[in-house]
Amino acid sequence: MMKSIVTRFRAYQLGVPGSSFSYFADGHFTVIEGRLTELSQVALQYEMHRCGVETANTLHITSWDADHCNRHELQELLDLVRPLRIECPGYDPYTDHGEGCLEIIAAYRDAQLKANRTPMIRHLTPKYIAALQKAGDLAFEDTLYNPFRIDEDCANNNSTVKHFRKGSFNVFSLGDVESPNISARLRRSRILKSETDVMILAHHGADNGFTTKGFLARLEPRLAICSSNYANQYDHPRDEIRELLHEQGIRLMTTKTGDVIVKSIGDHTGAYRAVNLKGNSKDISSTMDFRSKKGRILSFNEDTLRQRYQGRRRYGP
Repeated sequence: MMKSIVTRFRAYQLGVPGSSFSYFADGHFTVIEGRLTELSQVALQYEMHRCGVETANTLHITSWDADHCNRHELQELLDLVRPLRIECPGYDPYTDHGEGCLEIIAAYRDAQLKANRTPMIRHLTPKYIAALQKAGDLAFEDTLYNPFRIDEDCANNNSTVKHFRKGSFNVFSLGDVESPNISARLRRSRILKSETDVMILAHHGADNGFTTKGFLARLEPRLAICSSNYANQYDHPRDEIRELLHEQGIRLMTTKTGDVIVKSIGDHTGAYRAVNLKGNSKDISSTMDFRSKKGRILSFNEDTLRQRYQGRRRYGP
């Protein structure tokens, strides 16, 4: 019998350009990106209360860019969610802003140690990812796919790419990656094809050669999420990406209209509902129900599952 796992994902409207998400599965609460604004704080506090947690298990940061980790907001976020684990980008910050974020994280670690808490700080470098246990026996563990090497010419390609797989539906986070070569490598993953339900669009839905018709046709996410502020001066996502999503039958929801909430429903074994809110309210702009790909996979017997995942080159933290 499939395990019932209460699962929630939320994309937060910040009121300014940038990204902020959370993923809750099997009692584990992850905050994705180091952002916290006056608009998103109330929603994040509600989400933690709704999930029955007082602290975050993990703060996962995909990039040192200010729209992903803001040094003017990071301390307040850390004070609010008090993560037991922080996953940092695996490349050295190239701005004073990024350096400031690293200093705040180091100070947080020291303060927590004095309070008899021992937070784990992990820099997701290519070396760290390569040293992880091969995940042939880690079916449905969160999996890292990038960076495999540091791109000295384009920091966006050093963004952390992670597949959150512990819930009744999976979320694929792509940060700001833009290289067609990374896109091609990810496209070859059988796991991503068979398990991607919700995908956070790479680089806020930029039309830069990463998100292609072939990429979307291969991964076949049910729902694409794009973070954009109300004014949306950067056109997130670009019209070209909107058209590709429409052609592939992939539903798009953005934070332009309000927060996006994706939650498991029914017996929490695969059915989930996506809700796009209206602004800073509980009013609903649109809603749609889905069935996760994992629901079908979990119906297989143990021998079939073992054969399916044996020998696959994947890594889990």
